[in-house]
Amino acid sequence: MTSDNSLSSTPSSSLKGTVKVPGDKSISHRSLMFGALAIGKTNVFGMLEGEDVLATAKAMRALGAHVERDDQGVWHIEGRGIGGLCEPEDVLDMGNSGTSARLLMGILGSHPITTFMTGDASLRKRPMGRVANPLAEMGTQVHCRSGQRLPLMVQGAETPMPIRYKLPMASAQVKSCILLAGLNTPGETTVIETEHTRDHTELMLRHFGAEVRVTQTEEGRETTIVGQPELKAADVHVPSDPSSAAFPTVAALINEGSELRLPGIGMNPHRNGIYITLKEMGADITLENERTEAGEPVADLVVRASKLKGITVPAERAPSMIDEYPILAIAASFAEGKTIMEGLGELRVKESDRLSAVANGLKACGVTCEEGDDYLIVEGSPTDVKGGGTITTHFDHRIAMSFLVMGMAAKEPVKVLDADAIDTSFPDFAKLMNGLGAQIG
Repeated sequence: MTSDNSLSSTPSSSLKGTVKVPGDKSISHRSLMFGALAIGKTNVFGMLEGEDVLATAKAMRALGAHVERDDQGVWHIEGRGIGGLCEPEDVLDMGNSGTSARLLMGILGSHPITTFMTGDASLRKRPMGRVANPLAEMGTQVHCRSGQRLPLMVQGAETPMPIRYKLPMASAQVKSCILLAGLNTPGETTVIETEHTRDHTELMLRHFGAEVRVTQTEEGRETTIVGQPELKAADVHVPSDPSSAAFPTVAALINEGSELRLPGIGMNPHRNGIYITLKEMGADITLENERTEAGEPVADLVVRASKLKGITVPAERAPSMIDEYPILAIAASFAEGKTIMEGLGELRVKESDRLSAVANGLKACGVTCEEGDDYLIVEGSPTDVKGGGTITTHFDHRIAMSFLVMGMAAKEPVKVLDADAIDTSFPDFAKLMNGLGAQIG
């Protein structure tokens, strides 16, 4: 099944200008959730207003928080305090957002209320057992349809119990879900991870006044939250999303003569694997004006067209760039030699089976690649990427944007189906890129 909304990207000249990338999606979600759990008014500047984040805003309103946007684009959240959310009158529709669904399940898991949750066709295929299982240990009852998928019901624990939980997979969403359940749980809740994942939840909870401890032990990295704090409203300046910034970055790298400036990009060390990898491939990327905003490292990026070479990307880097492998595969298509990407099993359970979607799209555009259970090998050719394919995106915004970027530098146009999925994370992507010299329509 596809929508009628398709876009085609045709070969373009060099890209020039300044790109103001939308706000970080992960931080935007958390700003709304934590603001709703805090006492007082939280003001959020630069929040991403894509469909995923708007679904979170709607859900927090349904749970009793006052959430509004003013005429200047600043969002204001009047919180209800830890444990103060109310039972919603209707089903919460989380759209396409796995982050919203899984983090909210954690918050709801330690509230003594019953909540029903659903999502779009893509989200309803994604596994929720990975968060339902640890929540059950805390006393939460989660009733899912077959395969532990949405729609589901969360029956919050009357007397939640703190747990010590070792993650079976590297997942910031699962870690965050458990920590957020621990917010309204007496005592200390601890999550142990053997691979570091993004730490936006820990940084932002501290910003709102929670006590979060992180220690390195023989078991791994232990993150502990002290339950039942009083979160206090705190203003949030959302940095630009590093995942979204990766699309114009790669577009500039593979289009001869291009030079782009991307101000205010979040450079969290648990999220910046794509930029480390691209620089290893020979990318000319400079970080300027490095600074810290709301606990998050931020920098301005200057990106210039570069001759890329194939490399092996180690599996241990995957948690810091799991969302960026689709666009990395496009960069690899234009690199000299072979790029080997390992540790990609998590891509099978994203908005789509991203690993297969990327491999199929590359083949449709004449790129030689090999797909394994958890790896992708791309044979690059700097001057001979044919393009010309029609890409089935499976309603996945990152697949759509990645192949539109390919079309900017390939020999023939690339068409993507269901391009409206882009609005979940990067509204006006096509308009912004066209303003820099791309030809998308």
